[in-house]
Amino acid sequence: MPAPSHHPRDPLHGVTLETIVTQLVERHGWDEMACRVPARCFQYDPSIRSSLTFLRKTPWARKRIEEWWIEEQADQ
Repeated sequence: MPAPSHHPRDPLHGVTLETIVTQLVERHGWDEMACRVPARCFQYDPSIRSSLTFLRKTPWARKRIEEWWIEEQADQ
């Protein structure tokens, strides 16, 4: 029996943090990321790699980014 491609209750199911950050940066840019989550990794010399390191170690920031991404997915 094949696994469902979309989990009905978890919009983040199967989506990597890297994908989330990359999509948000492409849509909004680093300046908006820094406004939403005031962190050095978004403000000074930002990169996907430094952002992922920060978000994996900082639960409150990761939650904000994930919620922002979910909100955008619901709007589409």
